[in-house]
Amino acid sequence: MIEPLAAALAAPEPTWERESDVVIVGSGVAGLCLAHSLAGSGLSVILVTKARVRAGSTTWAQGGVATASGSEDSPEEHLHDTLVAGAGLCNEDAVRILVTEGLSAVDGILAAGAHFDHNGAGELSRTREGGHSRARIIHAGGDATGLEIQRALEAVTKGVKGLTVLEHAFALDAVFDADGAVAGLRVAQLDAAGRCKDVGVINAGAVVLATGGMGQAYASTTNPNVSTGDGVALALRAGAEVSDVEFVQFHPTVFYPGPGSRGRQLLISEAVRGEGAVLVDAAGDRVMAGAHPLADLAPRDVVAANMAAWMARIEVDHLLLDARHIGESTLLRRFPTIVAGCREAGIDPVIQPIPVAPAAHYACGGVVADMSGRTSVPGLYAIGETACTGVHGANRLGSNSLLEGLVMAQQLATVLSHNPPKRQAIVRTNIPGSSIDPGSRLEFAMGMARDVGVLRTPAGLRDMTRLLQKASVTGESGLAAWEATNLHAISSLITAAATMREESRGAHRRSDVTEPRAEWLRHIVFSTREGNLRAEVRP
Repeated sequence: MIEPLAAALAAPEPTWERESDVVIVGSGVAGLCLAHSLAGSGLSVILVTKARVRAGSTTWAQGGVATASGSEDSPEEHLHDTLVAGAGLCNEDAVRILVTEGLSAVDGILAAGAHFDHNGAGELSRTREGGHSRARIIHAGGDATGLEIQRALEAVTKGVKGLTVLEHAFALDAVFDADGAVAGLRVAQLDAAGRCKDVGVINAGAVVLATGGMGQAYASTTNPNVSTGDGVALALRAGAEVSDVEFVQFHPTVFYPGPGSRGRQLLISEAVRGEGAVLVDAAGDRVMAGAHPLADLAPRDVVAANMAAWMARIEVDHLLLDARHIGESTLLRRFPTIVAGCREAGIDPVIQPIPVAPAAHYACGGVVADMSGRTSVPGLYAIGETACTGVHGANRLGSNSLLEGLVMAQQLATVLSHNPPKRQAIVRTNIPGSSIDPGSRLEFAMGMARDVGVLRTPAGLRDMTRLLQKASVTGESGLAAWEATNLHAISSLITAAATMREESRGAHRRSDVTEPRAEWLRHIVFSTREGNLRAEVRP
């Protein structure tokens, strides 16, 4: 087992204090929707984000929002598709809340001013993605849904009474009251270079983690630079339970720029395959033909695993997504962002197949929470991709992520509005410890991509474990050191869980145990007590 290095991040002593009823950490769809939903509640809210408000993953979300309505679809069918994609590990009660409350959540974002695409009859335009039995995905700007939702939420939260936004502010760690409940946060203000200007403490009745994903643990990802698992790492240090982290979803079709590419890559939305694009190799052979009843529209875990096996067999580092037969008018209407991105990289999808390879995309696991965001630690909440509600199980169904963020934000807003959180005196802060040398971050990310990627081998997992255990420690503080420390913690959890789970299920695939095993219809749950990491297997 790989132990966490410290109970709290290394940082200077606090020099200022503030108070708020609610602190929200993160400014994507979940955090902004919660801030908007709390408007008028009378609660004071501070929203903390380590970069600018628009820097998170929501802006890059292309596909859309899954909602089941009309005579040809139903929430029950949406529920069924979600459970199938989740490979036996979904919490059905949580999924039912998602699919039944989803319509209300979408109505809420429409009322907030988001503009979604409509068909010729003036109805919301719906498309189909992998794993969905119906065309139920609503979208905006063709392939710019996240950007439109972000725009709308930013607009309606500007100037909201009682809301304060702190940009370039890093949430270090939770602070606690006499009963061990979370009573606020240590927060560091950053300068333009990511250096720590000063540290303060915010005393709050509720701390909500909405920091998004952890894709930057991998050398190649669809996630922006800010997605370093900060909320999950903070929650773990605070004593909260973290589960299902081995189920990292790799998006099958991510633009492949060439050997040695690092960081965020251009996502080629699943909706492109929904319009008829197919995966082929250089010889033109169909990769998904006969591999699954839905072929190229199979669930993401199936497509990514099949691609990885195909690439290994023919000894190549990428495949091709052929969308040429869709036609220029449809490609430009439905996927203007993707076409522009590909053309900027030197590929015209209208006349050329797109080079693609799987890349880290979405964390199905995270901080254990119910659909209202409650965690195992009083006063601490987690929503959106930071949370693990059981909605996604072992593999997320496409376009359920924006939906989950909207639904959870509304559910939590109701809880906090009806039962206003009360601030308690802060009596304990965890003692700051050492940080991970930020110079080792790239080595870890490359190791994760190599050894804990789409297909995991026992030898690779052992190698990654040893690499993480040899991490260099520093007393450095600042954004680079804090992100490296959080990513080390996240990578350690993923590697440990992937080592423990001796089966292949959903987004977790092992070379030595290629099928799911009934005895692993269970969850691996991590927690810390007095700085010691514990792992427990639960039904």
